[in-house]
Amino acid sequence: MTRIKRGYIARKRRTKIRLFTSSFRGAHSRLTRTITQQKIKALVSAHRDRDRKKRDFRGLWISRINAVIRGNPKVYYIYSNLIYSLYTRQLLLNRKIVAQIAILKENCLFMIANDIIKTKNPLRLYSGKV
Repeated sequence: MTRIKRGYIARKRRTKIRLFTSSFRGAHSRLTRTITQQKIKALVSAHRDRDRKKRDFRGLWISRINAVIRGNPKVYYIYSNLIYSLYTRQLLLNRKIVAQIAILKENCLFMIANDIIKTKNPLRLYSGKV
């Protein structure tokens, strides 16, 4: 049986993979089998971390809002009560926007919080501290 060298097409495929892994260290950028494994691993990690990034930012926004609100002794409010109050009054402020307001303009956030505290809550289902 004659020997068949898989020339142009296979080389093109391998160089394409090598370009993807060219910044990796050691054998991860040189050996073909290792390169393919590392490419798969990198793509899986990228896919997983795109979802994780959304979770991480949401947690960051929550902690920022909570820190700013608890840091002011004039207003007794905690994060969960603030978000619940915003929701019941149908104010369309998501956590990202509230966190930006908390960092850039604290006074505006406290004005919103005080306004919420003063007005009675129409959808209040439980009695407790506000």
